[in-house]
Amino acid sequence: MKPFTVLRGKVAALDRANVDTDQIIPKQFLKRIERTGFEDYLFYDWRYRPDGSPDPDFELNRPQASGAAILLARRNFGCGSSREHAVWALENYGFRCVIAPSFADIFYNNCFKNGVLPVTLSEEQVDELFRRAAGRVYELTVDLEACRVRDDEGFDQPFEIDPFRRHCLLHGLDDIALTLQHEEAIRRYEEEHRARLARQV
Repeated sequence: MKPFTVLRGKVAALDRANVDTDQIIPKQFLKRIERTGFEDYLFYDWRYRPDGSPDPDFELNRPQASGAAILLARRNFGCGSSREHAVWALENYGFRCVIAPSFADIFYNNCFKNGVLPVTLSEEQVDELFRRAAGRVYELTVDLEACRVRDDEGFDQPFEIDPFRRHCLLHGLDDIALTLQHEEAIRRYEEEHRARLARQV
């Protein structure tokens, strides 16, 4: 997993509350078992018209959102089913951070397991970010080392994050990498266990 330290990037503003995981990645695209290749299906029903052409009115299709690395959203982002594919699709598309007033618990946990930082700010702070991002190219810096979100125009706010999750993101540690930190202890245990079994035979 790629470490997350300081991210400066363009913002895509998705001015919708209660965006659920079926909207983030529709169910017909869940058959694939790889963690890659989901970027084309992100927000599929909103991004594309029935004929398959991009819908210019959808937020991510607007020119100012092109190449965005930070998704700005409203409350209860990622609600609905527990599909991890939702985070895979966001990460595959290029988003490393999602900022919202609140997140669904399972989605929030899945973000940390896949290198995406979910930042919780107040409704008022998110309102201000939407105001600043409206109709133009807008950039933010998300600093996980200092736990702050800032722009070049005076916005500078702290955010809270669990210290263990912060450590894992800063060092790019997913569940497998965390386990492998104890590889030597695991190896010793396996050897001792095999020896005990051999003595019992």
